[in-house]
Amino acid sequence: MEATFRIWETSRNLYKNFLDNYSLEQLNTIPPGMSNNLIWNIAHVIVSQQKLVYALSGLTMHISDAMFEKYQNGSRPDGKTTQTEVDEIKKFLLEMVEKTKSDFEAGIFKEFHPYQTKTGFYLGTFTEAIAFNNYHEGVHLGIMMSIKKYI
Repeated sequence: MEATFRIWETSRNLYKNFLDNYSLEQLNTIPPGMSNNLIWNIAHVIVSQQKLVYALSGLTMHISDAMFEKYQNGSRPDGKTTQTEVDEIKKFLLEMVEKTKSDFEAGIFKEFHPYQTKTGFYLGTFTEAIAFNNYHEGVHLGIMMSIKKYI
């Protein structure tokens, strides 16, 4: 699990670089032909991790219902994410890595509700969910690399 957490932390720092280096306008820009923007992708991976790791383990997510609804799978950005929301997303980005690591070390992940992802992956355990989360975040990082070419 140590490597899985290290990979995840590295990924989240790459996401943080986007928040540190792009303006609010750039983060909200949805390029022609694309269905989302940089900030939606960043918030979406936070929301997805909370669902995959906490909700599927029968635990309470550490994000608001409003954030979950706005950035869950199948949602689309409106291009109006505020700076206050960006600041909250930035806080969650690395904070949730530390929270999940400490919760894992404390042994709170005792059960898991199997889940079939829309991409066809079957997740039967917490360990599979957290490994899939890294894959999922890599996919969205690739999308963001494409988006940044147009803004």
